[in-house]
Amino acid sequence: MTLVQLEYLIAVDTYRHFATAAENCFVTQPTLSMQLQKLEEELGVQLFDRSRVPVRPTEVGKEIIAQARIVLAESKKIQEIVQDQKQELSGELRIGVIPTLAPYLMPLFITNFLEKYPQVRVVVQELLTNEIVEKLNHEQLDVGLLVTPLENKTIKELPLFYEAFMVYVNPKHALAKQTEIDPAELLPDDLWVLNEGHCFRSQVLNICNRGGKLGGSEGANLDYRSGSLETLKRIVETQHGLTLLPELSVLEMPEDKKRLVRPFKEPKPLREVSVVVHKSFLKKKLVEALQQEIITSIPATIANRKKQQVIAVS
Repeated sequence: MTLVQLEYLIAVDTYRHFATAAENCFVTQPTLSMQLQKLEEELGVQLFDRSRVPVRPTEVGKEIIAQARIVLAESKKIQEIVQDQKQELSGELRIGVIPTLAPYLMPLFITNFLEKYPQVRVVVQELLTNEIVEKLNHEQLDVGLLVTPLENKTIKELPLFYEAFMVYVNPKHALAKQTEIDPAELLPDDLWVLNEGHCFRSQVLNICNRGGKLGGSEGANLDYRSGSLETLKRIVETQHGLTLLPELSVLEMPEDKKRLVRPFKEPKPLREVSVVVHKSFLKKKLVEALQQEIITSIPATIANRKKQQVIAVS
């Protein structure tokens, strides 16, 4: 039994397709299939049910794959020990970041991070929260940047900062006359929200105490379902109503757009932004460097804010 065979085993479990697994392992399919067959012969059990499409692990295969993931994770710590001794940061850092955070947070720190650690190759994917968690569990990502708490036992959460929700309101709306807004004043028929699947949508509905109720002009002749906060902003400007935005999205707004932004009254609803990793995560030094770079890149008013009224994600 070899570590390479375990890598192939995990790849087939991850992609549920021998050809795709081989491609991601940078070997031919016959090579991968031969090594897995040798592993099955050595163990005396069948690891995959090849008669099903997509291919699936057998019951005993599931247990062996779970142990294989632990073995490979532990073996990779040897490289981390060596890197720690050399006091250098290098290698690949695969980051998953949610869409309501990526365009506002990534530009603040990524350039400085790359300049400070030129030996690190950063790969960034914009993904929904559930996709990030799944990829962390399958070792397809090293770290996630998203909103917590998730209450997921496989994930370790490392809070970074607490970001306020802001109201973006059409200038003709009655609430545009106010300097601060109470969440109780938000009406569902006025509210434009993101598609289902976005944690930001869930938090907005929780702020308004609307549960799963769909906002965004019920009863009006336009029903617009969007996955983009920038699109919702344009809808508010050109149609009616309001939407909620994360605080970081307001920083670089032109002044004429900032005039449409209103804060909430105290205690302001906040979202907890965190670095998340798998419980058995590696690359600790890289993750620590990432945390530090993010914290130093955001405004001090946000970085120093204490945990108060954090809105639930679900």
